[in-house]
This record gives sequence, C-alpha cells and structure tokens, in this order.
Amino acid sequence: MSETTHGDATTGVKPPPSPDDRLSPAELADKYGLSVSGARPSLPGYTRQLWARRHFILAFSRAKLTAQYSQAKLGQIWQVVTPLLNAAVYYFIFGLLMGGRNGTPGGKENYIPFLVTGVFVFTFTQTSVLNGVRAISGNLGLVRALHFPRASLPISIALQQLQQLLFSMIVLVAILVGFGHFPDWRWLIVFPALTCQFVFNTGMALIMARMGSKTPDLAQLMPFVMRTWMYASGVMFFLPYQLSKRVGADQWIIDLLQWNPASVYMDLMRFAFIDEYPGSALPPHVWALAVGWALVVGIGGFVFFWKAEERYGRG
Repeated sequence: MSETTHGDATTGVKPPPSPDDRLSPAELADKYGLSVSGARPSLPGYTRQLWARRHFILAFSRAKLTAQYSQAKLGQIWQVVTPLLNAAVYYFIFGLLMGGRNGTPGGKENYIPFLVTGVFVFTFTQTSVLNGVRAISGNLGLVRALHFPRASLPISIALQQLQQLLFSMIVLVAILVGFGHFPDWRWLIVFPALTCQFVFNTGMALIMARMGSKTPDLAQLMPFVMRTWMYASGVMFFLPYQLSKRVGADQWIIDLLQWNPASVYMDLMRFAFIDEYPGSALPPHVWALAVGWALVVGIGGFVFFWKAEERYGRG
C-alpha cells in the first residue's frame, strides 16, 4: 500500500486555493497584524519607548562617566582639571599676550571668572557634539545585539556631559567666590539657562549621531569645526569689544555672532555669575534666543534621528 501525501509534490495533487493568495504582502501583514522586524515605530510610540528606558539611559550615562577616566591615576579629578588647564592656556595666550582682557565687562579683574565660565559652558556643548558623533558608530556591538530605541545612546551622552558640568561647577563657584562674586538672586538664572543648553546639546548629539553613523570620517573633522565655533563665540574675549575695536566689524556681524547658541548660553551664565556683567552686554531678546535654539535643535534633532531609526547598525 503506497503512502499518499495531500498537497505534496509526490502525488501531483495541488492544494486548494486560499483566499490569502489574492492579497498583497502589505494586505497580508495588515490582516494578521504582522510588522517588519526592526521597523521604525511612530514618533509618539518611540517617545514612550524612550521614557520606559529612562533608568537605562541614566545608568548608562553614569557608567560612561565613571569609565571615562578609569585608567588615569587622578580619576574623576580630570573632569575639572582638563577645562581648568585649557582656561590657563587661554589666559596666557589670549588674556596676556593678545590683550583679550581689554573690554571685559566690569574691568580686567573680572577676566578670569569671565574666561573660566566661558570655558566650562562651551566645553559642555563641545563634548556633547564630539561624543555624539560616535554615539552609534562607537557602540555597534550594543546596537546590533539588543533591541532598544537608539536615541538612548546620544541622549545618555548629553546627560553624561551635564553630570560632568555639574561636578565642575563646584570648582567654578569656588573661583567666583574667590574673586568676590557671591551668590545672589541672579544665580537662579543658571537653572533655566542650563536646561535650555542641555536640550540644545541633546539635539546636537542626536543630529551628529545620525550623521556619524554613516560618515565615520566626520569624527576627524568635527574637532576643527568646534575649534572654529569656539573662537567665533567669545569664549576667550568679549566679542562686541574685540570686533568693534580691532576688526571694525559692522553691528550686524557682531549681532550675528552673539546670536549663535554657544554665545547665548555663555552670556546668560556670565550674567548670572558675575556681578558687574551688565544686562546691556547680553544680545537683544536673549531668552527668546535661548529657548528658541533649544526647541528648534532639540525637537528637530530628535525627529531627524528618529527618521533613520531602522537603519542604525545595519550595512
């Protein structure tokens, strides 16, 4: 007695037609609730996924911060020593040799608080951008091994740099007090200013993470871009004075440079910390600029990164 297999090629009997044969792949997936593996979720759904992993983002940022100087004998002290050494070099070159102290609001005696505040605040943005470039490309093993919203990585980098800045603030406050700038109501400005800068930095990290995931050479180019940005933002000198007295620049050029986000956040922090820093030294509509930059870059960077979510770690 021979075996008979229904619908088998050995018998030559064709299986009965199925209603699903007439459906396209998209219609078939919709009928049975199927979805593409690794497909990009909706923007609200993606936001909910990130919120659900907030504890992972915080823990990851702390781990990266701890490991950053784990091989150095001074350990976490380098978080403060590095920007202070940069400030010392800038003071010697720009303050003493190039006369950058001239025009400092409140006089030359305020140059060191002015300089150190600028260096700390700009470093916050600089490191967020530079590390953001490698957020995906530097964590490919994690990206390919686990399923999680990839925006967790650049967000954790911005959070890591915020924690590092807050740690450095202890030294900054000591310097300010040493130069006679004691806490008053203006120091409360620090909180909204840092919040705006953090949102801006997070957006920049997200933008750079997507760009760096496809263009690894961007990591080699960005230090030069950031150095140019630093010189154009008035980290080492008071921009309006130096441009008007030494270059003779038109007012619209001065305004344009003062409106750049790095300069806006530095000006707000200097106004908060330095007693003699006048409101007239701030660019017009400074709070509108601070909030505007944060919202445009923060939200825009998040959407820009989300649009390529399904492509990270592939290829």
